Amino acid sequence: MTRARAPGKVVLSGAYAVLEGAPAIVSAVSRYVTADTIKPATFVTEEVQAALCTGEQVPWFDAAELRENGRKLGLGSSAAILVASLLALERAANPLLSLEQLRALVLEAGLAAHRAAQGGGSGVDVAASTYGGTLVYRRGTPPRITPIALPGELTFEIWVCPSSASTRELIARVEALRGSDAAAHQRWLGAQIEASERAASAAERGDAQALLGALGAQQAALLGLGVAAGAPIVTPELAELDPQARSEGGVLLPAGAGGGDVALFVGRAASSAGLRAELQKRSHSLLETDMSATGAVFL
Repeated sequence: MTRARAPGKVVLSGAYAVLEGAPAIVSAVSRYVTADTIKPATFVTEEVQAALCTGEQVPWFDAAELRENGRKLGLGSSAAILVASLLALERAANPLLSLEQLRALVLEAGLAAHRAAQGGGSGVDVAASTYGGTLVYRRGTPPRITPIALPGELTFEIWVCPSSASTRELIARVEALRGSDAAAHQRWLGAQIEASERAASAAERGDAQALLGALGAQQAALLGLGVAAGAPIVTPELAELDPQARSEGGVLLPAGAGGGDVALFVGRAASSAGLRAELQKRSHSLLETDMSATGAVFL
């Protein structure tokens, strides 16, 4: 067995706060990267290069499901490529190990490689691509990973934004705010940390109303943090349409670090036809995918 696949992910809660030790909520999505050690690699990502020894075979991969119209969707493709590649290699090298044993090896190597290539990061996307499902993730050595089930009373929609975002650039702007205006940084990031803690607690209890409220608080905290840092964490389109989402009993907020890529609508019912029309008018499109998808497996 030399082939493996790993899912992409969407971060529901905890952006920026997870880097400060707060919990994030991340869910694997049913769009996968496939890696194959038999086929010659046509491209090597920085993360995969960081994980391999000099001269070690590099797997071929196909990440087309995490792209649309030639652009990345912002669903953690680099982590999914890394995890699928490592699982294919580990399976070829250790065919007698169980899937869970292989996943543990992949997570450890993947977190180290991702940190080396990205210059830091939380590793939340590596965990999601490895284990799948929906996780509460707390950064650490090793990280604390708690599988959860999202409340069935809530609807989660993923919307593709018209603009792409650079997570590294957004994080750099937020970090620069720490030095230029410590009070604003503490105010808004502190609010995000508090809301992230509330969201994780609510998700672990299965409390739909508390989770929805905590996500709404994060939308406000991320908006304030972005304005203070001069970073479009909450895009103008999401800021404009969130009041309409709230009037429907939901919330419209960035997924992960924001700035574009993908956004989330979360509510007790699906978004209304009117809200969908407004999002589509602003060149947003609803992504057809399932959440809490299966984690990395060999094929």
